[in-house]
Amino acid sequence: MVIPQPVIAAVIIPFVMWRVYMRIRRLMVRQKSQAWRHWIGVVLFPLLSIVLGTLALAHPLSLAGMAGGAAIGVALGVVGLRRTMYESIGGEFFYTPSAHIGVLVSMLFLGRLLYRGYEFYVAGAARPDDFASSPLTLLVFGILAGYYTSYAAGILRWRRRAT
Repeated sequence: MVIPQPVIAAVIIPFVMWRVYMRIRRLMVRQKSQAWRHWIGVVLFPLLSIVLGTLALAHPLSLAGMAGGAAIGVALGVVGLRRTMYESIGGEFFYTPSAHIGVLVSMLFLGRLLYRGYEFYVAGAARPDDFASSPLTLLVFGILAGYYTSYAAGILRWRRRAT
């Protein structure tokens, strides 16, 4: 008996998402702030946004989706920073992020990537170069990029004020 690929994907994808959720959830505890990690977030996500924006120049709706997503992400980052607990102990910095917002943003992006993977590998409905032409995909990426960029920038501002 051969099980169709869509059935296998329908069983495996929720399990993978659950495991990723549990992994992300464990990371949303008190963390030592390391400036280099925050700088990576402040630099990497805008660079990725520029690359994807350049690829999507021929698709104005996709660009609008990414811009709208970035605005939503920045707003979520501001809310996340307000809900973060900050500690400075003996010259070292620690923070405890709001788990709900970070997990929500990460799972939203992961879910979209898994769906796009499903479209590409199982349904054969998408091509790899379609990534930058999908308004929904770039909306979700914009949320992720806006959130992590603004969150990392906010942590860096807090570190600078605390010193």
